[in-house]
Amino acid sequence: MKKHSKLQKSINSIMEYVISILFFLIIWQIYVHISKIPTYVLPSPSIVLSELFNLFLTGDIWFHLFITSAEVILGFVIGSILGMILGYIIVKFETLKLALMPYLIFAQTAPKIALVPLFVIWFGIGFTSKVILIISMVIFPVMSGMITGVDSIPEDSRNLMKILKSSPLQLFTQLELPYSLPSLFSSFKIGIVQAVIGAIVAEWISGKQGLGYLLTYASSTYNTPMLIAGIVVTIVVGVVTYELIGFIENKLIYWHDSKSF
Repeated sequence: MKKHSKLQKSINSIMEYVISILFFLIIWQIYVHISKIPTYVLPSPSIVLSELFNLFLTGDIWFHLFITSAEVILGFVIGSILGMILGYIIVKFETLKLALMPYLIFAQTAPKIALVPLFVIWFGIGFTSKVILIISMVIFPVMSGMITGVDSIPEDSRNLMKILKSSPLQLFTQLELPYSLPSLFSSFKIGIVQAVIGAIVAEWISGKQGLGYLLTYASSTYNTPMLIAGIVVTIVVGVVTYELIGFIENKLIYWHDSKSF
């Protein structure tokens, strides 16, 4: 009964999204038709859809999509691992937390778009500089999630692990990591969105490949249908990766209160 209710809720949510998107597209199509607005200013949904199909059929977009996806996945994975390690170390060593937090906050609040030229100088104009930018955008939210998760562990649970004479590895795998998963997955969702944004911004400014470069090319040539089609693909990449993390979250921490219906 519970599974049926969950499935029905998912179907209803999808239907609501589909109906709202269709309504938006119809209004858009009607507006463009009535206003006679030029295509280079705002193309109709049908023209954008035609351009989108053309990009995939001719294969022009596949390479750019692969490059951006590779940057996002690699940067997100490395940034998440480093964020978890850094967050755990900071929780365990209070002195280190006091020493590092001002620098970490400064690094997080610095405008990332301003760091792109600096990363290009340091790491070149290619793949590496973009991945490093993504890592820098992912580390802080994941680190914060790790700190929040470990700090939320009840003292009674820690005392029980001490009574059982658990090793540091057992303490981490059996108590600290499971307790941290809910806050970690929340931070992963923030991190993956940041990763997509970072990839697009880096490619927009300094790339010669990737979806960000495709958007730059379309904008410079006033190819608005291609520009909007590229934006749609970028949004889909962000939504798919976000939902993938949500799917993994539901499978791993189904026991958590936030997953109950």
